[in-house]
Amino acid sequence: MLILGKRIRHFRIAAGLTLEQLGSRVGVVASQLSLVENGKREPKLTLLQGLSRELGVEVAELLSSEAPDARSALEIELERAQRSPVYTQLGLPAIRSPKSLGDETLASLVGLHRELNQRSRAAAATPEEARRANTQIRHDMRAKNNYLPEIESVAEELMAKVNHTTGAVTHRTVQVLAEKLGFTLIFVDDLPSSTRSITDLENGRIYLPPASIPGGHGLRSLALQAMAHHVLGHDRPSSYAEFLEQRLQINYFASACLMPQRRALDFLGEAKRERNLAIEDFRDAFGVTHETAAHRFTNLATEHLDLLVHFYRVDREGALLRGYENDGTPLPEDPTGAIEGQVLCRKWAGRTAFERTNRTSEFYQYTDTPVGTFWTTAQTGHAETDAFSISCGVRFDDAKWFRGRDTQFRTHSTCPDETCCKRPADDLQQRWGSRAWPSARMHAHVLSPLPTGSFPGVDDTEMYEFLSRHAAQDQGAIEEAGPGVRG
Repeated sequence: MLILGKRIRHFRIAAGLTLEQLGSRVGVVASQLSLVENGKREPKLTLLQGLSRELGVEVAELLSSEAPDARSALEIELERAQRSPVYTQLGLPAIRSPKSLGDETLASLVGLHRELNQRSRAAAATPEEARRANTQIRHDMRAKNNYLPEIESVAEELMAKVNHTTGAVTHRTVQVLAEKLGFTLIFVDDLPSSTRSITDLENGRIYLPPASIPGGHGLRSLALQAMAHHVLGHDRPSSYAEFLEQRLQINYFASACLMPQRRALDFLGEAKRERNLAIEDFRDAFGVTHETAAHRFTNLATEHLDLLVHFYRVDREGALLRGYENDGTPLPEDPTGAIEGQVLCRKWAGRTAFERTNRTSEFYQYTDTPVGTFWTTAQTGHAETDAFSISCGVRFDDAKWFRGRDTQFRTHSTCPDETCCKRPADDLQQRWGSRAWPSARMHAHVLSPLPTGSFPGVDDTEMYEFLSRHAAQDQGAIEEAGPGVRG
């Protein structure tokens, strides 16, 4: 209504009419017409038709979504900014923008509001805000059984368009999909350190790390995640919560493309009928990482296999990096309900898996807890800086569908009772309690605020310099090649 009101006023002034004159012609008093022009009242269709007739413009022209001129665009932005929660919470009065308010003053006010909103978003991007947003997303996904049917449908349709029917998704298949979406995949060795990929929307290019990097199969997922922003119609995130939601969606989309629902369910359904479900088989059948396979299993298990599940990743010290459950597994939480950074019980499979000498295959374990017994399969691995484990499992009664159900390895956990594993045994406490003084290793994330920018964690200057550099290189190559060559 703000834009509509500004357009009506623009055409009224252009026609040389006052509010009273135009109001009398269309049968409304000037005060009512003023409310319409100020975006505070929605005009009826008959009034719009009358205004269209008297102003000599089509109704469609009045209803255009574009501001009629630069001045009106600033007035609209100021009005919207003053209605935002960020401004209203300050308790300051709203400022009108009459003709007497100069363009420079109006531009300054709008600029101040932009900076206020940007700083508000930056202030929100704190570890506490991130934890709250992560917790809300985890609760939302649990309510949905970790299943997003809309993204499943989109992924299934796109993979059908590139004729992918069997086997693992190849780099070539991902490249063909990118071309169908209007993108070219370009592998470079100078990506900004704060990015995993960069999409040049103007020129339809997706820049990725070199294809020869170790574990290069992950480039398929990176490329699909970059395309997902376009496929899912994402706008720039306006909050850290929206940023995290978008990241969840692009990860889901990439997994749904690499492990299409129909084929994945055929595979899992057959394995369940044979009582031989195994994350490692699921992983190998689709050529993905163990974590991708485990997480993808949680997407489909409840909705299609009638299995409640749990999933988590922990580092070598037992700190939870991410987790999901709808089977009642008592993941440790802080007072706000967040699980990230919480220390997992030493007796859970994600911790005991590190104690094995042979870590090349999956590890199976039953864990008795205060809320029931759970069966879990765990696999350890190594990231760039530390070891980690990926765990996925079900309640005791559902272990019958999985390979490894006959394991004899069983532990008993009473966490969060501190006597379970967090408090040293009495003899150790007496022996060393007053005789030990360690130099603690400081984790970098403890003191670091979340980085800010248009996209959290991304250095805008570094990213824009990268795009400018490559755009100039590409243009130079085109000019050198001569006419008729297109980049």
